[in-house]
Amino acid sequence: MGGIGIWQILIVALVVLVLFGRGRISEMMGDFGKGISSFKKGMTEEVDDTPASKAQIEAPTKDAATTETKASEKSDSPS
Repeated sequence: MGGIGIWQILIVALVVLVLFGRGRISEMMGDFGKGISSFKKGMTEEVDDTPASKAQIEAPTKDAATTETKASEKSDSPS
């Protein structure tokens, strides 16, 4: 008696269908499906980009370290 039965689910589904209409519900489900596929695509791109992005991050770090060293050498030398 405390559980949700098939009739309660059908009544809720009918009320939702009447309130939103069939077109609006199918539009929302289409948007939901596009969101899921976009999320999956983003996750696979993130995994694919991870090794490349690490290499790109390391290269500027090395260049920045040499630039900082050169800058400190210039500031240490008397003018």
